[in-house]
Amino acid sequence: MVKIICSFIASVALAAALRAGDSDPMPVDALKDLVARQQALFADAEKNQDSPDFDRENLKSQLQQLADAYEALLHDHPKFTEARVDYGQMLWKIDMRKEAVVQLLEANDLDQNIPVVKNLLGNYLAEDGRPAEALPYFMAAIQLAPREPLYHYNLGMLLSSARDDFLKDDHWTRAALDHSMIEAFRRAAELAPDRIEYTYRYAKAFYDLETPDWENALKAWRAIEQQAKPGLQLQLLHLQEANILLKQKKPDEARALLDAITEPKLAEEKQKLVAQLPPKPAK
Repeated sequence: MVKIICSFIASVALAAALRAGDSDPMPVDALKDLVARQQALFADAEKNQDSPDFDRENLKSQLQQLADAYEALLHDHPKFTEARVDYGQMLWKIDMRKEAVVQLLEANDLDQNIPVVKNLLGNYLAEDGRPAEALPYFMAAIQLAPREPLYHYNLGMLLSSARDDFLKDDHWTRAALDHSMIEAFRRAAELAPDRIEYTYRYAKAFYDLETPDWENALKAWRAIEQQAKPGLQLQLLHLQEANILLKQKKPDEARALLDAITEPKLAEEKQKLVAQLPPKPAK
């Protein structure tokens, strides 16, 4: 997504005046129109962002108009939860995290059962260096939408990136944390086997374990091969597999994979593994 300069919307009054009572029916059609405009705007920006003719000032102006429309809608209907969620997501996409969180917290107060809100609040806390506070939000998102792979993936990323923080807490052991992390990545890969970003991260997670499980790691890397494109992508997987085969003391299988790696971009990493191979027996 195009990164928009955050100051473009500085004039938006995020602390909109809230009325005590709001008995009017929520204007669902008005929100649908805003969301449609928002989606079209982001789609156009994504498609044309690299074009020299792309008008960024016009994009900022249209986003400002959308923000003003959201603000007016929420001023009149402060308990319109869906509007706060959609507005919060729009602000999130343009990297206005703090302003987005204002809306998301309001939405969360109005309805405790919106998984996307829990997930975004968890992301915000994780990015802000508060992993212990982020954890229950990610767990809540998973509980509310257990078949959404992104939420499992985000939990795995949190446990992996903030491992040291969690291990300072007596409630966690390294074994328990490793188990929860690998299970989160495994579940994400299981739910979205066609998404290589999830299957790749699951396979890579085995390197993060205190006690290696090389057999399952090898299975995970091999499972990705059907998704990989011939050439660099496939050879990168073979490089990972060869690395594990060396750790398993299977040099002949590792050598066969390494001999087939010809991509120049992988030459340095390949050579590091080749150096670990035992000499070929003399004929």
